[in-house]
Amino acid sequence: MKNILTKIGGLIALAGIFSAFGQYAGDRAFRTLSNRSFKKGELLEYRLHIGMLTAGEATMSILPDIERRNGRPCYRIDVYGKTTGLADFLYSVKDNWGTYYDTASLVPHQFYRNIQEGRYRKYEVVDFDHQNEKAKVTTLDKHTFKPKETKMYDIPSNIQDLVSGYYYIRTLDFSKTQPNDTLQVKAFFDKELFDMKIRFVRREVLKTKLGKINSLVFAPVMPENSIFEGEDAILLWMSDDANKIPLKVRAKMFLVGSVDIDITDAKNIKSRLAVVQE
Repeated sequence: MKNILTKIGGLIALAGIFSAFGQYAGDRAFRTLSNRSFKKGELLEYRLHIGMLTAGEATMSILPDIERRNGRPCYRIDVYGKTTGLADFLYSVKDNWGTYYDTASLVPHQFYRNIQEGRYRKYEVVDFDHQNEKAKVTTLDKHTFKPKETKMYDIPSNIQDLVSGYYYIRTLDFSKTQPNDTLQVKAFFDKELFDMKIRFVRREVLKTKLGKINSLVFAPVMPENSIFEGEDAILLWMSDDANKIPLKVRAKMFLVGSVDIDITDAKNIKSRLAVVQE
């Protein structure tokens, strides 16, 4: 049960499911990319359900002030998730993930995660040096929050982290994407580079608390495992508009069945949502 709730904690954080999207290139100069999908001050709110039970809540926010890292202007993007009610009593999860995301080149300059799952604690900061293709990973002491261990890793240019990557994919054009088209991407997480494949499934109208919204449905290509059940065990719905905000995540899990994360509010988004007018 503890292992399952730990995985649910990852689902609450959202980024751990589907944020590992990114693109890398050999050019060491900072690129300039167009962004019509999000802006500072955006706030997205979610509820997590296991069957009929409300088990958690999460937020994805872009803070209102532009900050600087490596001398570059950055959005600070913060993802926070926690268990609630009975789930919190059985196994408390309070996870916070975030990134300082270059407003022009759409690459992360600093990633952080503060993990509290049961008695487990992990506090980590990753500093990205895209010019020299290095990542410095600093683990913080769980009591003093001072640096405990620092290691350097080689990375490709323009790599993404688990939060920034999702915001990068929101800027992509899916107008010509067809069912079963697959993206293969690279990300840096937990001191490792890894590839992740995601498959476009379909377009559909999704009923949400914000109304019926035209959406794009994606599925990560999952290896065999003892947590998630069957093909397309995890599905993500994104709004089929300029915003491309995450609307819903559904995970089919052994033992507990279906776990759903549903959007409950979207504030200060850049464009009008693709709500179907009836």
